[in-house]
Amino acid sequence: MWKIAMSEEVGKALQSVVERVNQAAARRPKTLPAVPPRLVAVSKTKPPEMVVKAYRQGQRNFGENYVNELVDKASDPVILESCPEIKWHFIGHLQKNNVNKLLGVPNLFLVETVDSAKLADKVNSSWQRIRGGSTQRLKIMVQINTSGEPSKHGLPPEETVNTVKHIVSECSALHFSGLMTIGRYGYDLTLGPNPDFQMLLSRRQEVCDSLKLPLEDVELSMGMSTDFEHAIEVGSTNVRVGSIIFGNREYPNSAANTPNPSPAPSPAPSPEKTSKQVSEEAAKKMTHLTVS
Repeated sequence: MWKIAMSEEVGKALQSVVERVNQAAARRPKTLPAVPPRLVAVSKTKPPEMVVKAYRQGQRNFGENYVNELVDKASDPVILESCPEIKWHFIGHLQKNNVNKLLGVPNLFLVETVDSAKLADKVNSSWQRIRGGSTQRLKIMVQINTSGEPSKHGLPPEETVNTVKHIVSECSALHFSGLMTIGRYGYDLTLGPNPDFQMLLSRRQEVCDSLKLPLEDVELSMGMSTDFEHAIEVGSTNVRVGSIIFGNREYPNSAANTPNPSPAPSPAPSPEKTSKQVSEEAAKKMTHLTVS
């Protein structure tokens, strides 16, 4: 019975988010590239059954933050059998020692978090070896630390152009797809457009000007559960949404999942949950913001 209830809840939540994505896209200024936004359903800590349910509702793009969890989930027999057209996005911090493991994931579609030329070189050489005689290039995005916070991963914004140039010229097995950012959590949208999103927009313009690329060929991955509509309105082409589709995350080491919990502090809440708490009041007052 719980599986039926779970399926219904995921289906309704996904349908609601898809509608909100489409409505936000309709509000975008005509001056922005008319690229339909992609919804990435972030299934971190959720069971394969939830992924299958979302897949059966038409969802194809799914995101994971941790290499080991993605490897396990993408290789799960239930998902392999039920989701032949699934597209996996890796959206967490990638360490060089995990590159080979990540690139072996079935149906890996896009690595969104390449944050240095050295990491790009490692991914490039590993993919050349793994793909063998295939000429298929691996899609990657370059992650930018737009907020400048030490706790965030990503390139300093001023290094964006040179890093993209390196990837395009030196990493023949990779396909540069766009730029990605997380940004500062809990930004109050009543203060105006999110400056982290504006920073990513400006860096894309610099990349396109420098490499003579059309704007519509360089995607922007920005926006999560609490701000994906605003992100789409100002130009995002790829939003990463988890908790409002699948519910709050359940971490295996939390007190609620431990038979005899100790008084030790539980793990920090997920960024989406933190952002939701911080910006809840702002969201109530928010009116839709667009830029020309």
